Amino acid sequence: MQYVWAFVIGGLICVVGQLLIDLTTLTPARILVLYVVAGVVISALGWYDPLVEFAGSGATVPLIGFGHLLAQGVVHAVEESGLLGALTGGFSASAGGIAASLVCGVIAAVIGHSKDQC
Repeated sequence: MQYVWAFVIGGLICVVGQLLIDLTTLTPARILVLYVVAGVVISALGWYDPLVEFAGSGATVPLIGFGHLLAQGVVHAVEESGLLGALTGGFSASAGGIAASLVCGVIAAVIGHSKDQC
């Protein structure tokens, strides 16, 4: 049943993004920023942890989950390092995911034989 809820919650998050693209004049870049900031705000209000417990990866994989990850990293780093943690916490919490996406991008570019577009 957890897979069903992950699919439903993740799908609803994506539906909201698609509706924002279709019904507003927001650019995709602004929607991405909106999702990350929304993840930070919802996490700061304490509403995102129950959603993660309920939906699992359906809540953590979409971009809004990245904002939650950044917020949680800052909270933990501030508890450990004080004010300096506010500057470093987000980076240390998300470093693994960012590195993995960069490595996968390079591998895809090598396999795909990317070319200049004219």
